[in-house]
Amino acid sequence: MKKTAREAARQRKITMILIIVLIIALTVLGGGYYLLMQTKENAAKSQKSSSQIQTAQTSQQDSGTVEYNGESYKYNDHLSNYLFLGIDTRDSVDTYQTQQDAGQADAIFLVSMDRATEQLKVLFIPRDTMARIEVFNPSGKSLGETTDHLNIQYAFGDGQQKSCELMKTAVSNLLEGLPIQGYCSMNMDGISVITDFVGGVQITVPDSSLEETDPEFKEGAVVNITGENAEEFVRYRDTDKTQSALVRQERQKTYLQALVQKAQEKASEDAGFVADLYDSIKSYTVTNMGNDVFAKLLAASRNGITDTETVPGEGTQGENFDEYHVDEDALSDLIISMFYEKI
Repeated sequence: MKKTAREAARQRKITMILIIVLIIALTVLGGGYYLLMQTKENAAKSQKSSSQIQTAQTSQQDSGTVEYNGESYKYNDHLSNYLFLGIDTRDSVDTYQTQQDAGQADAIFLVSMDRATEQLKVLFIPRDTMARIEVFNPSGKSLGETTDHLNIQYAFGDGQQKSCELMKTAVSNLLEGLPIQGYCSMNMDGISVITDFVGGVQITVPDSSLEETDPEFKEGAVVNITGENAEEFVRYRDTDKTQSALVRQERQKTYLQALVQKAQEKASEDAGFVADLYDSIKSYTVTNMGNDVFAKLLAASRNGITDTETVPGEGTQGENFDEYHVDEDALSDLIISMFYEKI
């Protein structure tokens, strides 16, 4: 019996670590991956009017159902939705206290788990999405809402729970009041830490996007990625070029595949590896999700991801920064298809 209990505890730790590895890798990828999915966004445009959207929202509040394009829908209450964020700060999160420490959310995506079917859906949200956010003065007093880049909502918090809660509210509002049950954020230092902890990874450079900056990363070259060069490999982009996150996506996918494979190998060889890995990265994360949630997410991931979408819209060059303008009608269509059931 004792042996069984120890094995069960070990398996729970392995489960948690592997899902965290996947979450970290997805966080790394998040900033660029949404552009890969934009071909989906240019599909059929919605024909509904703003009045139809308002009617649907009012109907939902009154009866729990939505009348939408002549059909009745109900929110799928078997879903649990979790917000994941990649933050552009460094150092241990327990040192953060004010807006000056908080940083911005470079990657934003929602993982939706159906508890009945044990399957996952993922919704990517471009970091430069123009949305309603709440702004605060340096002393923490609310100045009300304004329309600005979604990623800077995180910066008006404390880099810890307050920042995550602000993002949770802003994302929920963007998605027409969609409930979000939990969140997990991780900062940049986690990239090099986890790379070193698995002993580095070996990759074949998929393109020439880094060669001018670092000749080591010539297309086709076999390179050892360590904590020293991991961040450069997965995060570098030419910020002088609009929507430049697109060019780095193949590097990020290559890193992801190598990282997950190496972590799985280490976990299968060394029972103590998984617990130590968790200890190495937890100081760079903020979450209100328990170990059981991570375990359930991993279990569901084995059944595959049934849908991967991006908030529909168009990337444009703003006055000072890139902007992503949401197609409100298409977003309403997407919310209905991903989170509601026809009745």
